[in-house]
Amino acid sequence: MPFLGELYALAAAMTWAVALVLFKRSGETVGPLSLSLFKNVVASTALAATLALVAVFPAGIVEGPVGVVVEQRLSDLSWWDVIVLLCSGVLGIAIADTLLFYSLNLIGVGLVTVAECSYSPCVMVLAWVMLGEKLAMHHVVGGAMVLSGLFLSSTHAPPPGRSQGQILWGSACAVMAIALMAVGIVWAKPVIQRAPLLPVTMVRLIGGTVVLGVILALHRRRNGHYEVFRPARSWRTMAPASLLGTYLAMIFWVGGFKYADAAVAAVLNQTSTIFALIMAALILKEPFTRRKLLAAILAFAGVVVVIRPW
Repeated sequence: MPFLGELYALAAAMTWAVALVLFKRSGETVGPLSLSLFKNVVASTALAATLALVAVFPAGIVEGPVGVVVEQRLSDLSWWDVIVLLCSGVLGIAIADTLLFYSLNLIGVGLVTVAECSYSPCVMVLAWVMLGEKLAMHHVVGGAMVLSGLFLSSTHAPPPGRSQGQILWGSACAVMAIALMAVGIVWAKPVIQRAPLLPVTMVRLIGGTVVLGVILALHRRRNGHYEVFRPARSWRTMAPASLLGTYLAMIFWVGGFKYADAAVAAVLNQTSTIFALIMAALILKEPFTRRKLLAAILAFAGVVVVIRPW
């Protein structure tokens, strides 16, 4: 199917933008660790059901969510491939998502989406270091523009009840989360390219879910964390956020990285910044200030320079 990777990447941006707003609302009543475990369990269950469903069809392809084709034939992976995918899930799902939810509670969707613009430069640098891809001058210039946008956003007036120090710390946590996501996906890229999409996504989810489960099992307040699985009003936002942001968005995200060039997928993923800023203003009533708009424009322009020099 033409432009399959591009469709995946754009779908990932749109679904993630909606999920981010829902996760912010969920984080008002649920802690980061509990929310991470909940969305991983929900997404793993949905993905396992999807794998079981497509397994009953003849080998080939079936029409997937939003008209996008998903692979259904499973393949054997080596032990090393499995280890890489599991570790990728630990970094990009268990640790990174928890940090991201923590930063959401501190600085809100608007500033987190600006911080997310560091994703593309991180991917570029890591691909250069880990995969030997070339790093040109426009990558450096674009990365500097993104960092300038992040700095501008971190000096934004703090949300009600937050200090300037909390804004800086929340921004740092968001950038660390994005960097870990980039490390996880770049490290797993060779495996992703030669393995079916759904099993790859499932193994990464298992890695993230198991590690979170172990952490919470050893936590002194573990019983309180497990309360998140008891039906409550918070499920009204947590459940759809988990299905959109961890189930669908992750399939789309990995699919974009698998079927399109990393640079193209990265810039299409980055359009989530625009979607999320608009939705945060409309749904969460977050202020859409000139400084925040300028920071987003500067960071997004840096992404464009990184991807396509003029």
